Amino acid sequence: MILKIVICLIPVFLFLLLLLFLDSLRLVNKTILLICLAWGIFSAALSFYANTFLIHQYQMSFELFSGYIAPVVEEILKMLLILLLIKTNKIGFMIDGAIYGFSIGAAFSFAENIFYLMNYASGEPNLMVWITRGFGTAVMHGGTTAVFAILVISSLNRQAFFGIAMLAGAASAIIIHASFNALTAWPVIATVFILVSIPLALVISFQFNENAIRKWLEMEFDTEVSMLTMIRKGKFSETRTGQYLVSIRNHFPAEVVFDIYCFISLYTELSVKAKSLMMLRENDFAISPDPEIPSKLKELKSLRKQIGPSGYLAIAPVLRMNRKDLWKLSMLASEKPQK
Repeated sequence: MILKIVICLIPVFLFLLLLLFLDSLRLVNKTILLICLAWGIFSAALSFYANTFLIHQYQMSFELFSGYIAPVVEEILKMLLILLLIKTNKIGFMIDGAIYGFSIGAAFSFAENIFYLMNYASGEPNLMVWITRGFGTAVMHGGTTAVFAILVISSLNRQAFFGIAMLAGAASAIIIHASFNALTAWPVIATVFILVSIPLALVISFQFNENAIRKWLEMEFDTEVSMLTMIRKGKFSETRTGQYLVSIRNHFPAEVVFDIYCFISLYTELSVKAKSLMMLRENDFAISPDPEIPSKLKELKSLRKQIGPSGYLAIAPVLRMNRKDLWKLSMLASEKPQK
């Protein structure tokens, strides 16, 4: 019994620890990670009741249901939290998205395997069944949600519509899940398929994305520091962004132009702080959160409201305020000042 518990429950969390180790940029927020683990357990309970209801309501065979319906129900429930995190800019990159997604799936499989152990452990002596559940099913649940997060974020980074990105990610997760279920008659093949495809996809994504993040940091950090220096020296008009602001000032009232200038200055300062924080984390330096960050973020929000939608749209191109850039402000907001 102890061997079955170890085989069923431990491997997927060891893999999650490996993913956290690979996160050299320290993108993962521990509070969000715990929420993801809790959601994984809760979504497993929801899936159990939803699947039980559908089977009894429509009198489906178990083979038909597990092959075509269960993957849809379970993947949709798991991915709901990932969608919320993306929409609220709590996920910025494929790395943190993959880890949050995998943690949801890991907790989902943990709850599911606990159920199987409680109900079928004594009646199923075949150790291969438990190996399949621990190394195959568990990694599959984590991997499909991670793949969903990766595909949605990569699509959004290519400026795809959110709905299209969501459908592409969901379809891929469901197809992987359904393919695994179809192979359960050959448990060794199913387990090998998952153990090869999922880790390989995640490691490649991590490597590619970390290189992209470092390039993003290196290219923009120096530019923003230079612009912030020019602003503080009173030479903002000599920068390209400053010249652009001069070119559009006749289209806005004087007070709005001033608020736009203040927004650009404060946004640039916060952007530099966020990128500095990421670089310090990567090199394991001790970080003392800035107690002024919350008030500055509040001021930035107020300035955005004052310049209005047209003012914001006018400056968005020169400040590169895309998903990654809005995420870094969310990262700053999560930093708690020391007391």
